[in-house]
Amino acid sequence: MQYPLELTFKLWAFAPQISVIDNQGNFVFYVKQKLFKLKEAITVFADAERNNPLHYIKADRIIDFSASYDFTDSNGTYIGAVKRRGLKSLWRARYDIFDGETSTLYIQEKNPWVKVMDALFAEIPIVGIFSGYVFNPVYLVSRTDGTVVMRLEKISSFLSRKFTIKAVDQLSDREEKQVLLSLIMMLLLEKTRG
Repeated sequence: MQYPLELTFKLWAFAPQISVIDNQGNFVFYVKQKLFKLKEAITVFADAERNNPLHYIKADRIIDFSASYDFTDSNGTYIGAVKRRGLKSLWRARYDIFDGETSTLYIQEKNPWVKVMDALFAEIPIVGIFSGYVFNPVYLVSRTDGTVVMRLEKISSFLSRKFTIKAVDQLSDREEKQVLLSLIMMLLLEKTRG
């Protein structure tokens, strides 16, 4: 993949939808979350027309604060999973990425004060609509030894929600899929922040 990747949320859609484009302008993924499901169900497509499903993300239980989200390919082969750290994630968002039963990587919010300032700034009449230009969260993907391998950052924008993903260190193909699917799931779960 040609990094950085740009993720853009579709602005006027009932169900959350994300387009992922590489730095050459090539389409990488199109993500669509299904509405009105008790268990989260997300399909990752290879095209915007949604004809070619690549991956599926499914929750292991009905709506829960610390559910695990399993990733499979179009053939049903297990790729990995991501799980929110539960109550420990209230202050600083943290997600563990699993390969089987082992947590190999994790995602952590770089500065939790950004979401606090964003929430306060958003409450100011009229001026608050510009909070998307000022406060932009950053999430770091690290190995269990603390080595940062990828960085997700919100891009300043007025109405649309855009993010960029930058590779910092080498990952295997399997790890790269696990990280990208985990970041997508995390964005869908954290959409109320930033």
